[in-house]
Amino acid sequence: MANPLKQLAGETAIYGFSSILARVLNFLFVPIYTRMLNQEQYGVVTEFMAYIAILQVVLVLGLETGCFRFANKEGEDPRKVYSGALLAVTGLNLGFLALMVAFSGSISAALGYACWQRLIGYVAGILFCDSITAILFAKLRQEHKAVKFAIFKTIKILTETGANLVLFFVWPARPDFTYPIFAILVSCVLCLLLFIPDMVRLKLVWDSRVVKRLLVYSLPLMIAALPGVANDFLDRVLFRYFDTSSEAWRATLGVYQAAVKLAVIMNLFIQMFRYAAEPFFFQRAKDKNSKELYAVVMEWFTAFCGLVLLGVVGYIDVISLFLGRSFREGVDVVPLMLLSYMILGMLFNVSMWYKLSGKTNMAIWITLAGLLVTVVVNVVWMPVYSYWASAFGHLASYLTMFILSAWLGSKYYPIPYKWKRIGALFLLMGIIYVGVAFSLKRIDALWLRLSLNTVLIGLYAVAAWWLLRSNRKQTIQTI
Repeated sequence: MANPLKQLAGETAIYGFSSILARVLNFLFVPIYTRMLNQEQYGVVTEFMAYIAILQVVLVLGLETGCFRFANKEGEDPRKVYSGALLAVTGLNLGFLALMVAFSGSISAALGYACWQRLIGYVAGILFCDSITAILFAKLRQEHKAVKFAIFKTIKILTETGANLVLFFVWPARPDFTYPIFAILVSCVLCLLLFIPDMVRLKLVWDSRVVKRLLVYSLPLMIAALPGVANDFLDRVLFRYFDTSSEAWRATLGVYQAAVKLAVIMNLFIQMFRYAAEPFFFQRAKDKNSKELYAVVMEWFTAFCGLVLLGVVGYIDVISLFLGRSFREGVDVVPLMLLSYMILGMLFNVSMWYKLSGKTNMAIWITLAGLLVTVVVNVVWMPVYSYWASAFGHLASYLTMFILSAWLGSKYYPIPYKWKRIGALFLLMGIIYVGVAFSLKRIDALWLRLSLNTVLIGLYAVAAWWLLRSNRKQTIQTI
């Protein structure tokens, strides 16, 4: 078992590097976007990125997972599996690309961007390239070519970064909202070109029976994935229809997205945790004390997320300087988004039960419940509270899914979480947060605010450690 586990851990680290790099570079571009684009322009970028995220799920048809299943199935020809998936996705996306280009004028006019119809072409091009390369990246994963996977992903990320730098700092024209999206298009095209030798070696063949089996298996997965993606991005789309500022909804969306970017610091930690934790949970599933270990992991994860939340809030005066001056009005919503992402990370922990027990169909209903909450909160309250409704929508949605998942897990795969200890951590975090918030509102001197907040955050760390110290012996014994 040792060698397969080492291979899994090594591949996880390699895959994780490219994903984390993309998120970090995306975060580091926030100062550029929020200084060289105005609120409305950044709002447009946010809106189109939401469309791309949702449509990507549809246009790949769930065939990535379908390829994993059938390429490893006895009696199946992997070449026919990947050829069929690649041809099916290419055909669908060619049709979609043709329609988007043919009706780009009508689509852009309907969205209120009549003079920017090329933006529709950019989005269609991104979706076309990304959908095809999604299958090819899946093939690399199935063949355990993690290094090649990471190299191609890194080239793509660095190309997008370079294109952005050229457009914003070298190109003589005045920056506009098409630049970030065009930079993504350039990186997607280059990535597709990198895969041309792989496609040539694949020697594409079409087998209708293989493609039919693939689609029958994969389409339900695509449908199941849609609520999750929609839950994360739907609020951006709803601004157009429900925001209080009506005509200025794009500017409000831009301010909200900038604030969300600051909260992504929490997401970066959670993403790194997921890459390490998911294989770890599966590897430990058959251990005698695995459930006790999962409970301990949850406590330490919660404590560290609390430290991240208080750290960002405590130094928000400095961190907010990442944003252009006109975007800082939305900074007050950052603590709420940090808490939302913290609950989302805790949801990842408590949702492991349906992955470990094989009851993955439950995930669909849990996610649909979260999506319903997102829709209701935004539709009812966005006309009154604008992006605050969006932030509370995320919190309410993630909290709903967390409660449902924890409740169902207690029935089908009980894990002895110490909810009183976790509640005590939240109480401690709340007390320290009140002190931090008081210093932010009442103390004028920046150095004094930062000093006091540093002390308060240190007190939280010490108190959380003391609170969990009684579990250290159990942790060592379990491991």
